[in-house]
Amino acid sequence: MPIITWGGNSTFEYEGCIQTGTTIHFGQNNTRTITPQQWQALRQQFIGRVVEIGTSRDNPPQGSMGEWFYANIFNQALMSYVGAILLREHYAVRESDTTIRVVR
Repeated sequence: MPIITWGGNSTFEYEGCIQTGTTIHFGQNNTRTITPQQWQALRQQFIGRVVEIGTSRDNPPQGSMGEWFYANIFNQALMSYVGAILLREHYAVRESDTTIRVVR
């Protein structure tokens, strides 16, 4: 079942879950896998804080989740998918159109 991205402009699909790792399917046959350890590192970095999601493909805001993800997990802009997965699996709440808070 297609999932709506953070910005609501497109859809994607994924397999797995944050606890066991995910494979994200997007665009024309593109996939990226995020391991459970990578999800854990992301959650630990931002738990309890309200931060910018940082979905910009070329210039995520300094201190945003997107900037950290780009530097530490993948050097590709995937936050539109990552943010949506965090929300779907109840690991985060959307505080505004541009901010997210990891809750667990």
